[in-house]
Amino acid sequence: MNFGIATNIRSKVQECTPALMDETLDSAHVAGICAEIEDALEACRRGELTRDEYDTLKGELKKRLPIFTFHAIFKNGRRKNDEAIPSGLSIYDLDHIANPRARWEEIAPRKEELGIVMAHISPSLEGLRLVFTVPQGMTLAEAQAWMARQLGDTHYDACVKDYARCSFAVPRGYVLCLSEKLFEAESSESSENSEGSENSENSENSKSSKNSEYPETYDGIPYTEIVATLEEQMGGKPEHGSRNNFIFSMACHLRYVTNDDPEWIASILPTYGEGRDKWMATIRSACARSQTKTMPRIMRRTLAICKERLEDNSEFRIQNSELAPPPMPRRLPPLIKLLVSRTPRVYRAAVAHAVFPALGAHLWKTRFRYIDNVLHEATLMNVLVGETGAGKNCISEPINHILRDIRQRDMENLAREREWKREMVTKGANKDKRQRPEGLVIQEIDPDMTNAAFVQRLADAEERFLYTKMNEIDQFDALKTSARSKAHFQIMCLSFDPDNVYGQTRVGTSSVSERVCIRFNWNAATTIRKGQAYFQGVLTDGPISRINFCMIPPREIGSEMPVYGSYDAAFDEELRPYIECLTKARGTIECRQAMTLAKRLVEECAETARLSQNRVYENLSFRANVIAYLKAMVLYVAHGERWDKTMEEFVRWSLHYDLWCKMHLFGEAIEAQEEAGEKKKHKGPQNLLDLLPEVFTREEAGALRTRMGVRGGSLTHMLNNWKQRGYIELYGEEMTRDEAGRQRYIKTEEYLRRHGGKLRIES
Repeated sequence: MNFGIATNIRSKVQECTPALMDETLDSAHVAGICAEIEDALEACRRGELTRDEYDTLKGELKKRLPIFTFHAIFKNGRRKNDEAIPSGLSIYDLDHIANPRARWEEIAPRKEELGIVMAHISPSLEGLRLVFTVPQGMTLAEAQAWMARQLGDTHYDACVKDYARCSFAVPRGYVLCLSEKLFEAESSESSENSEGSENSENSENSKSSKNSEYPETYDGIPYTEIVATLEEQMGGKPEHGSRNNFIFSMACHLRYVTNDDPEWIASILPTYGEGRDKWMATIRSACARSQTKTMPRIMRRTLAICKERLEDNSEFRIQNSELAPPPMPRRLPPLIKLLVSRTPRVYRAAVAHAVFPALGAHLWKTRFRYIDNVLHEATLMNVLVGETGAGKNCISEPINHILRDIRQRDMENLAREREWKREMVTKGANKDKRQRPEGLVIQEIDPDMTNAAFVQRLADAEERFLYTKMNEIDQFDALKTSARSKAHFQIMCLSFDPDNVYGQTRVGTSSVSERVCIRFNWNAATTIRKGQAYFQGVLTDGPISRINFCMIPPREIGSEMPVYGSYDAAFDEELRPYIECLTKARGTIECRQAMTLAKRLVEECAETARLSQNRVYENLSFRANVIAYLKAMVLYVAHGERWDKTMEEFVRWSLHYDLWCKMHLFGEAIEAQEEAGEKKKHKGPQNLLDLLPEVFTREEAGALRTRMGVRGGSLTHMLNNWKQRGYIELYGEEMTRDEAGRQRYIKTEEYLRRHGGKLRIES
């Protein structure tokens, strides 16, 4: 028997599937609310909030979280004990624990013995919740008392024995154990509900449902939802004098979705207060009645309403790329964890991306071989996008501390350069003027310097990276020249490309005449509208795909001001070993794990492109993958050429976050430009195969392409590609064509498994 899920504590409960479980654990909505609770807890520990204020705020935030009802599902979707159908699972809370992870490590070796199928840290971060299978023959209360004895806990929460008790959802980073057996539990008791006739009814119904092994959904719709909606369509629950007629009508309609089986109907239909014998006789009478094979209009309308409600349930679709960026992993590589440790949570995603140009600037004569066998350097550029007053200065302090060693050497060489310039002025036209000193490596440059000064600094740098931080992206315009109005965009492109050549030739003896390779890492900030306008003329010319983008989410009106931590000597000392590892690196460095990850991410992006048929996404993904790989290698070097799982999680998120930002900011404009002004509705790629039914015809696929405005490639190529990739196959030898003789295709079980679906083909 499965358990339930709801969008919040006030919503109706529906059956929880593995796909809904995964979607909830990975949702940005859940991660964001739990992050707010964590921030409030930290504020409480710092004395900025009283414990009562924290508890009040925590309670309000938890009301916005989805919930699981691990103990049961409910006949009409309402969390009422007298409508509960036990799941065979129980929850056990260990509250007020200083270190829940450490407590779990003590319990984990016994998880099989104790039947634990899930364990997670509570949203408050001060508790541990265990989900376990009820031992055979025990009631819910007995199972929880048994678990308390097993754990030596004399102060367990006895009120958890309530069937209607809910469990608030948490992000995947809070989950300590998640077994496939979570969805395999069977109830060992019929019911332990409150006394009365309704209790007896639910006991019989749950036995009937379990023993008969009937499916719990029809065409993907939970029967609890069908019954509740049909009840609404028939005017709501019956009055005392009309119960029998109401039950008869409900049973007549439910016959069409239960194979005319009275036992099946009895397993899903409430008694509405009628005596059980009379209620069952009415159901049998309805099933014995002669009726047409055509489903009645009211039943068709009921199913349509149910499907519409499920599709519109956007609170379970918060991973939609148009609504929210992918959530930042909770487990971060140690260097990134340090760099965002003093940053308010709302800015951490931006800072985690923006630090890489400054980190990469420490690498000298160091290369990384990409999966296409091309050698790259740490060419990293970042644009931070946020509204006016959004906090774009959040990246400044982390970058300032990363650049401390570079700035110290720059100050020494700037002093040498000033001394040489004074000497040149005092000597006038004297032929004994000293040549420009060697070793004037000055890496951090002024963002408003001329093109000639830029070329000179590159020539002086001895193959090191130049770096600058611009408060506004249009400061790049200073690098324009009279001959090339788009020279600044050319510099952006060349800065990313290996072994590029750039420079200027002048005849004057005092003019700069140099040919150099541009090594230029930089950070810039802009607002959404200004950034979109700035790149409008070069949408498909290359700069956007070579730049790493990040965004600051808009703040809610009246929200509290984010508070930063202190960037003190202790922070610098903790940062120092990572910077030293970067400055010492030389030569071609390879990392097997990073290379494997790069290949995997390329295929993941290719699969998204194939399924969405979105050419813009595919084109942007090529260089976004290179950027992600370079970040992986910078992290690998900074950590002493050691790799761990947190790097893989971070790099994958970084790639998808970068692509989300690019599609969100520029996707529609690029599509409009490439399609000669014809705009599409969606900024991000849409999975066309997901929009088709499990079984579909070639004509349906072609119609969908036309409706979604897909112009690239051909229908035949798309279908053949999907077949070769194992996404679809011909639908059965004996059923290959529909009534009109058209070829039919079916999504493969492997595809549905990977994309959270399941076959709904009736036998």
